[in-house]
Amino acid sequence: MRSRAAAYPLLAVLSWGAMFPILATALTRVDPLNLTTVRYLLAAVILVAILLLREGATALRLGGRTVEVVALGVIGFAGFNLLTSLALDHAAPQQIALFVATTPVITQLVRWVRDGVRPTPLLLALSLVALLGVGLVITRGSLAGLGQFGLGGLMMIGAVLGWAIYTHGASRFGAWSPLRFTTLTAVTGTAAMLAVSIGADAVGWQHVPAAADLVAVTPQLAYAVIVAAVIAALAWNTGVQRLGSANAALFMNLVPVVTFVVQIARGYRPEPVELVGAAITIAALVAANLATRTRPSAPPRPAAVTDSVAVVDPMAVTAR
Repeated sequence: MRSRAAAYPLLAVLSWGAMFPILATALTRVDPLNLTTVRYLLAAVILVAILLLREGATALRLGGRTVEVVALGVIGFAGFNLLTSLALDHAAPQQIALFVATTPVITQLVRWVRDGVRPTPLLLALSLVALLGVGLVITRGSLAGLGQFGLGGLMMIGAVLGWAIYTHGASRFGAWSPLRFTTLTAVTGTAAMLAVSIGADAVGWQHVPAAADLVAVTPQLAYAVIVAAVIAALAWNTGVQRLGSANAALFMNLVPVVTFVVQIARGYRPEPVELVGAAITIAALVAANLATRTRPSAPPRPAAVTDSVAVVDPMAVTAR
């Protein structure tokens, strides 16, 4: 795993991890589903514009793969984001972050079940070690709180599983650029989120945000759209092309740790066991880098995308 290639997923997870505290105040003005929908409506517009500039109008064609694109956009893109935003009403953000950190392991297990591709033992082991470190950070060394996840936990199991299916499905679009796959699934997923939000507003589950509320959260939205969605997505896709999904997915374990570090900068005082957990997670990622470097590998073919993961921001909505 080359240092330059590793910089791309690292940039992405740093952006996603910092997003939680940055958008925390936005949820006091706008309901979670509406905030998420507005955010991705803006991000989808930007991604479509970039796709048109880079690849032209023909890249917007689905090429006979409408069913696949819609299914992956709804199950993975919309499913992950909506379930995560709803789960935040039933569980603490720190608990939700612990579920997000299982993404690397779940993705490898989905590939194993669907394709019979066994996870690389070393990468799977390091994923579990990194997850252990994240668990120490989030739970402060006590698993007693895991029993109170309830409905929020069930939602997050569905969210992570949906994202793993989305990630696996991306590998079937090797002829498409990551930008094209990301954009088209983002559009279909955003359409599904919009439909859900409109329905929720109609039945009174949430309320349409006033213009003043949207103006009040403009700085948070600007970060979430431009940095955490567009820039982070393109950085992640580039890293996945160069590292592969299994290697890049390891960096997802850093997302809750980054959130934790930002909270320390804001005045939070961690317990020693939390610092130990952060050290374990970082050590596991460094070990994965060193172990992968020692493996001989054929030079990558620049025109081929053999294991792409089109990611537009797996962190759906920020902490309360």
